Amino acid sequence: MSRPANPVSIPLADYLPQHFLLAVADGVATVTLNRPERKNPLTFESYRELTDFFRACAFDDAVKAVVVTGSGGNFSSGGDVFEIIGPLVKMDTKGLTAFTRMTGDLVKAMRACPQPIVAAVEGICAGAGAIVAMASDMRLAAGDAKVAFLFNKVGLAGCDMGACAILPRIIGQSRASELLYTGRFMTAEEGERWGFFSRVVAAGQVLPEAKSLAREIALGPTFANTMTKRMLAMEWAMSVEEAIEAEAVAQALCMTTADFTRAFEAFANKTKPVFQGN
Repeated sequence: MSRPANPVSIPLADYLPQHFLLAVADGVATVTLNRPERKNPLTFESYRELTDFFRACAFDDAVKAVVVTGSGGNFSSGGDVFEIIGPLVKMDTKGLTAFTRMTGDLVKAMRACPQPIVAAVEGICAGAGAIVAMASDMRLAAGDAKVAFLFNKVGLAGCDMGACAILPRIIGQSRASELLYTGRFMTAEEGERWGFFSRVVAAGQVLPEAKSLAREIALGPTFANTMTKRMLAMEWAMSVEEAIEAEAVAQALCMTTADFTRAFEAFANKTKPVFQGN
């Protein structure tokens, strides 16, 4: 399970991933899990490369937002049964701990990635695939999307890759508990009603809608958007009083940016501000 440190090259527009597809346009990087014949399962290698990609995002100012999706009508079926689960049953404790830490690193990288991440979910979104959707900042769904945290179906706990910390914050403790204890699929309608999905869109429109949302974000004030993402994460562990103080400092920093001045000048001139990310 050894690997070189962060082999992803910058700019991301020129990077050719080995284990997923990548396209960068209009400030949006679109990541497509691309093993449609198996419903886009993750492998040891794709975990690593995705983690390195999200870490590299911090070093590419041309990327303002990220979309994650799957090819062939499904998001991701999770860890590949034969390429991951099979080898795991033969590992010792040290090897297994290295694996579970590696998978958790993907969620850490997504949360630390300064760009907002939009998941475009259709079809099957299960196991580690459900985690990738969960770790995104926003999720849009096609009507046929089905999400399941399947870990207990293979004899494991629901506490995988941060699920017990993040999922209750999205859909509530009771609903998260139900999904993690049963491993059942959550429908797109349930997901929208429970707050897991921002909205459900027409068949064939989830990726265009996700890209449209990402482009809208990309046109916004980059530094301020990064600060919003950072504060959304940091304030989980703060009291309300601490959060208010932290936001005061964060907002004051945003007021020092040229984009803040651009917004004021545009308002004064009755024009639309053109943000430049500084």
